Amino acid sequence: MQVTEIYKSLQGESTHAGLPCVFVRLTGCNLRCSWCDSEYTFQGGRKMTSEEIWDEVMRLSPNGGLVEITGGEPMLQERELVPLMRQLLEAGYRVLLETSGERPLEQVPAGVIKIVDVKCPDSGEAYTFHLENLEALTAHDEVKFVLSGRADYEFARDFTHRHRLAERVNAVLFSPAFRKDATGARDSSHCLLDPQELAEWILADDVPARMGLQLHKYIWDPAVRGV
Repeated sequence: MQVTEIYKSLQGESTHAGLPCVFVRLTGCNLRCSWCDSEYTFQGGRKMTSEEIWDEVMRLSPNGGLVEITGGEPMLQERELVPLMRQLLEAGYRVLLETSGERPLEQVPAGVIKIVDVKCPDSGEAYTFHLENLEALTAHDEVKFVLSGRADYEFARDFTHRHRLAERVNAVLFSPAFRKDATGARDSSHCLLDPQELAEWILADDVPARMGLQLHKYIWDPAVRGV
C-alpha cells in the first residue's frame, strides 16, 4: 500500500474527538477540494506491506484503541485495505474509515465506523458522493459536511433532510472549513465560515446535526502535520 504517514495523536473530528488515535494516512486522492488541507497526500508516500503497517500500529498502540484510516482517499486502495481493516477489527481495535463516498463502500467490513465526508458546492467536488452508498451506511456510521458558506450549509441541510440521515447514522456533522494555508493562531479566525454563524443557522433551522470543529487545529498550529 502507498502510505503518506502513520502517527498517533488525538482524534480531532467526529464523535470520537479528543480520544487518542493512530492515524494511517494513505496516499492518493481522485478529488481536488478547494479547501483541502492535506494536498501533500496526493502523491509521494512510501510503499508499505500490510504487515509493516500492522507492526507500526501495534508499536504505537499495543493495547488496542482507536485507529483511523484516512487519506487522501483510502478506498482507492480497497483491495489491500479491506483485509487490513478486518485484521485490525479481529485484534480488538476500533476502526474508523474517513472517505468521501465517491468510491463504493459495500465491501467495507461491518465493524468499521465509516465517516463519510459528503462534498458541498464550494469544495468544487459537489455531487461526487454516490447515492448508492446510502444503503451501505449503518447505525454506527457518521456523515460529515465541511462548509465554507451559506450555499454549502443549505446543501448540507437539505441533503440531511432529504435522505433522512439522522435516522440512518449515529451522527450528522457540520464543520466549518479551515483555510488550507492556515498557520499561526490557533483559533476560529482561520475558518472560512464563522462557527458562531453556523451554530445560529443550525439552531434556526432545527437541523438534526452536530457542530464539529477540528480540535487538533486549536491545540497545535494548523499547519503542523502528524498531529
